[in-house]
Amino acid sequence: MAGERRWIPENLDPARPSPARIYDYALGGGHNLASDRAVFEQLEKIQPNTRQMAWSNRAFMRRAVVFMVDSGIRQFLDLGSGIPTVGNVHEIAGKADPACRVVYVDVEEMAIAHSRLLLDGVPNTAVVEADFARPGDVLDHPETRRLLDFGVPLGLLAVASAHHIPAEVDVYGAFDRYREVVVPGSALAISHMTADFERVQAKQMVETVQAIAHNPACLRTRSEITDLFGDFELAEPGLVPPSKWRPDISHTSGGGEEDGMWAGVGVKVRRP
Repeated sequence: MAGERRWIPENLDPARPSPARIYDYALGGGHNLASDRAVFEQLEKIQPNTRQMAWSNRAFMRRAVVFMVDSGIRQFLDLGSGIPTVGNVHEIAGKADPACRVVYVDVEEMAIAHSRLLLDGVPNTAVVEADFARPGDVLDHPETRRLLDFGVPLGLLAVASAHHIPAEVDVYGAFDRYREVVVPGSALAISHMTADFERVQAKQMVETVQAIAHNPACLRTRSEITDLFGDFELAEPGLVPPSKWRPDISHTSGGGEEDGMWAGVGVKVRRP
């Protein structure tokens, strides 16, 4: 379709699935291809609740961004952003204040190409191609420095992304750096896949995507995910399944364990 081609970058291999586009399809987005939908169908055979898991996670992100905006934050660094479609950060934050600024960061070539096409001409947004496990590449990037002011509170987002950092990479050192550079009043939102809930079969789901899309993953425990927040104070109700983090009337479904993730928001407080 001619309309569809507008968002498909040149030289893209349509037979190669993209985790970012698989997630887009799970959310009901229109930026995915047949190869992505085929992988999603395999995931649904493993876990019929796969689509609801994606929606629970996305709804958590929306509530986390609103929480940050309500706390006075007007700039955001979205680490491992994928494709910014279906309830993206700049739209959520922009509804509260059109002056909000968002830098999207991803390392997946196809996610970056799609993002640049989709965000072309969108004010107060930027796309940075970098591995967020290498904070220096993100924080020192010209687009990051152009759009974000690290002298005022900033919202860090790592929503369904840190589990793509493999075990051999120092994920804790990376998050230490991000927490270190932001000022008090800043916040960090994390959602992360886990094998803590056996009936979700997260390990089998991850292995399926890895085998086809060659995307790394590391399922971490609740304790390991809590450590990513460091000395940030977890806002109530702490680290919980995404659908249980401050649910509202627009998202009441989801039974907690079926989310297959842990999620929370930490706030950097001023120390004496």
